[in-house]
Amino acid sequence: MIKIKNLKKYYDKELVIDDVSLEINKGEIYAIVGHSGAGKSTLLRCINGLEDYQEGSLKVLDFEIKNLKQKNPKKLRNLRKDIGMIFQNFALMERKNIFENVAMPLRTHFTQCKIHSKIFNKEYMSEKEINEKVHSLLEIVGLKHKFNAYPKELSGGQKQRVAIARALTLNPKILLSDEATSALDPNTTKNILELINKINTEFGITVVLVTHEMDVVKDIAQKALLLEHGKIIGSGAIDELFLKPNHKMKEFLGESDFLPTHGLNIKLYFPKEIVENKVITHMARTLDIDFNIVWGKIEKLNGKALGNLVINIDHKDKDKVLNYIEKNGVLWEFAS
Repeated sequence: MIKIKNLKKYYDKELVIDDVSLEINKGEIYAIVGHSGAGKSTLLRCINGLEDYQEGSLKVLDFEIKNLKQKNPKKLRNLRKDIGMIFQNFALMERKNIFENVAMPLRTHFTQCKIHSKIFNKEYMSEKEINEKVHSLLEIVGLKHKFNAYPKELSGGQKQRVAIARALTLNPKILLSDEATSALDPNTTKNILELINKINTEFGITVVLVTHEMDVVKDIAQKALLLEHGKIIGSGAIDELFLKPNHKMKEFLGESDFLPTHGLNIKLYFPKEIVENKVITHMARTLDIDFNIVWGKIEKLNGKALGNLVINIDHKDKDKVLNYIEKNGVLWEFAS
């Protein structure tokens, strides 16, 4: 669906996207994560053709975006029909009711299709069809009863639901989300993420999330790319990124390990297949050893449980402990 290779983007002489490569497959929920100024929103705007890029390749649905911008803007406009977009500030028309906000892309696109029928090869969409489409989408997002309300009458979560319905009007293959939950409270964020997950599952729409909120990534993303000053500091499947985070990832998450200065500290990583097994208590009984549990946690990542644990053992027990945990499928590294 989206293939990016060695992408570089400059603002004047400032390099804001630095040699970024990624591939997003059909039906995935993919997160682009970074702190403010990391370049994540700029990367998203390159994907939908709102920003130029100077080097590398960026293909969406097999179209090189740079070529369309320079040589075929009409085809770029048509490609954007396949790309829905939701924003942090909702971007609703305050003087239009909810029905008209959602209907707007349909009216704009299909009016153009009628005028330029030879270019678009589409039929005009009747008011009856528009009415049915809008009410169907409002039902999907749980706001069919609000079709006649105005944005000022809605909560933040309801506004974002309207924005999601509007983004789906032209049956996109890709949904881009630019910090769509950062203005919402935690409970509303959870509800919006559940809706996005539902849309991804039921309609097979590929979702690209730009966010600085790690809880968003943990809840629904399947893969993620972490950006820092326009450079990739981590990428891959969510369980891999969080199960064994590298040094840069730990810095990004603000994690620091408190470790005893005596003995041997070992960090254990429990993949989803064994996270609920009683490996540690069984090890203590089987090996007949004492050790300290320094700290541990179990996290839910995209519906899967993953766990980390740091134990402190005597140096003399090193070999038998490592042999035991490896046989039981536990990943490990020396903690320092």
